Amino acid sequence: MKIGSLVVAAVFGLMMLLARGVAAEAAEVKVLCARALESVMNELGPRFERATGHQLMIQFDTVGVLKRQIDAGERFEVAILITPLIDDLVKAGKIAAGTRADVARSGIGVIVRTGAPKPDINSADAFKHTLLNAKAVSFQKEGATAIYLETLFERLGITEQMKPKTKMPPAGRGVEFVAEGESELGLMTISSFEPVPGAELLGPLPAELQSYIGYSAGVGTAAKEAEAGKALINFLKAPAAVPVLKAKGMEPFTP
Repeated sequence: MKIGSLVVAAVFGLMMLLARGVAAEAAEVKVLCARALESVMNELGPRFERATGHQLMIQFDTVGVLKRQIDAGERFEVAILITPLIDDLVKAGKIAAGTRADVARSGIGVIVRTGAPKPDINSADAFKHTLLNAKAVSFQKEGATAIYLETLFERLGITEQMKPKTKMPPAGRGVEFVAEGESELGLMTISSFEPVPGAELLGPLPAELQSYIGYSAGVGTAAKEAEAGKALINFLKAPAAVPVLKAKGMEPFTP
């Protein structure tokens, strides 16, 4: 067997051991997950299921929608949301404090229509100019990006100018919204970008304006399968998950 194959086998074996150790029986694990991690979970989720025998039931949505469901009393094993919301849920007694863990972070990027002139976003002044010149700018109303952009527009002094040109695409269709010409610029976490015909990732926000949105996880205090939930979090934090996070536009948290 080639060395490369041995390494892959060893890494996968380690992930299996990390995930298995806490649960002897298969369980159904309900996960409420921010849409920004959908591509990550679509790859790592099946690996976790094969390694442990557990079955994941994942709901992807905007963080605002998921937070309201939890506040309303919805039961879950694991929630993966932006870090401030996870911390709020720990304080509210909805997530067990000892299970809280940072998973990954993602910067914000700009989406444009394929073939359209590419605007300048290489500096704060250039990005501000691009926003003001655009006929329409879009981002998810209750997504993690919207929380930051409200502050950013105030910082740039363009809050009022942006109001009439801001559009909110349907949930999960931010990229398509740009591809279909409904918006000139789409703003979203880079990890949320999934290539579709007609739209492309122009690049990240300029460094002086960039904000890294952190995503953390925790096990619900009312979870029926708490040990399986902890196993999933350990799996997501294992070194072998790092290449998947990076491939999907995210960065792992480092101690």
